[in-house]
Amino acid sequence: MAAAASLQSTVAFTTTSSSSARLAAASLPRSDLDAPRSVSFSSTLQSRPLLCKVLEGSRLAHCQPKAGVRADMEVDISLSPRVNSVKPSKTVAITDHATALIQAGIPVIKLTVGEPDFDTPAVVAEAGINAIREGHTRYTPNAGTAEIRAAICKKFKDENGITYTPDQILVSNGAKQAILQAVLAVCSPGDEVLIPSPYWVSYPEMARLADANPVIVPTKISENFLLDAKVLEDSLTEKSRLLILCSPSNPTGSIYPRKVLEEIAEVVARHPRLLVLSDEIYEHIIYAPAVHTSFASLPDMWDRTLTVNGFSKAFAMTGWRLGYIAGPKHFISACNKIQSQFTSGASSIAQKAGVAALGLGYAGGEALSIMVKAFRERRDYLVKSFGELEGVKMCEPQGAFYLFLDFSCYYGADVEGFGKIDSSESLCRYLLDKAQVALVPGDAFGDDNCVRISYSASLSTLQAAAERIKKALAPLKAAVPV
Repeated sequence: MAAAASLQSTVAFTTTSSSSARLAAASLPRSDLDAPRSVSFSSTLQSRPLLCKVLEGSRLAHCQPKAGVRADMEVDISLSPRVNSVKPSKTVAITDHATALIQAGIPVIKLTVGEPDFDTPAVVAEAGINAIREGHTRYTPNAGTAEIRAAICKKFKDENGITYTPDQILVSNGAKQAILQAVLAVCSPGDEVLIPSPYWVSYPEMARLADANPVIVPTKISENFLLDAKVLEDSLTEKSRLLILCSPSNPTGSIYPRKVLEEIAEVVARHPRLLVLSDEIYEHIIYAPAVHTSFASLPDMWDRTLTVNGFSKAFAMTGWRLGYIAGPKHFISACNKIQSQFTSGASSIAQKAGVAALGLGYAGGEALSIMVKAFRERRDYLVKSFGELEGVKMCEPQGAFYLFLDFSCYYGADVEGFGKIDSSESLCRYLLDKAQVALVPGDAFGDDNCVRISYSASLSTLQAAAERIKKALAPLKAAVPV
């Protein structure tokens, strides 16, 4: 089963580059090494014939049919249409691939994953350790402990000007779970989920998991990738059920000013069936003078809004898996019901740590202030560095830790030994091959002109990556047809 396990964990680019080819070859049985092959961003698990070939030599291939069962009968290996409609996360796939390259000895700089490179604040980590020592290691109430829900209510009142009661809060195993449960709770088959593009990769797939239809609403880089209320109005139908907003945004770093949110709220108010899911996971990673506004705090929007937040980004607690959702009790109870049959409550230890995190002070206190200062320095460096490239477009991020660059000026280049660069995916393959820097192609976020760079890495790492990228891009200008 070793070969099968290796295959399951390997995700590679469609390229015959030396580094990628070595990794792909290392994951295949010896009998397959002579055959030319191409692997893509998508998990190689989708290559069923190859997987079966790997399994031929395993113990699974030697299982004997039970008595009375015909040996030539084939097992039905079909999957649910719901699962077949969902695409695997390209961000996760590329990150896994870059990690595998590094493990194979290839010095790849990985700027793919949205994970702060800081340690969890010491006070928070100590609270988790103490929770174990004090025996807080059993199941908690499904919705979360009374302690953490009270702390979340206080946070909303003090920082966002929104009033919730503990029974209007659901604590989950990360904000991602909270979002999915919300979509499942409010959407019926055939409903439409409106998603401004560029979007976080998981939003459309979550809609599909709920048998709803994702409706992608375009935005413009010249308008800081902000949803225009008029465009939203024109996109609404009688089937429109949920609008997903993310501010600060992944992947663009844009923040919605209050005025723009108020214009959107006016549209929402005219459509009684339309709800808003406000993803505010990057709320505290913002760069002054930008200011965060919670959608639920706007007039008449409290009962129309499901607000999602968590601890992963602001408190560098990605591995703790702790998030939450707040909203009207009717909707939160529905999410709670799903969670009770899905995972049950979040980790008791993580919840104790979460209480400590919310006790650090307004907006995370000094611990978060130090992180934000570092992120801002990194952002400023990258904006200046890539701003020197002719033809590259960007809007300066006001929050989060992503830079979404329009590199389409390099499309059309035909590079000897590599091939034609005509998309964000082919450009990212080229940069991985030539610069050994892993980035996420913009098509994963709904904008094929762009590439996402995560600057949740040290400044020295970003400086090395920018130098490599610019060096690799230099020959492309000459190769672009005029």
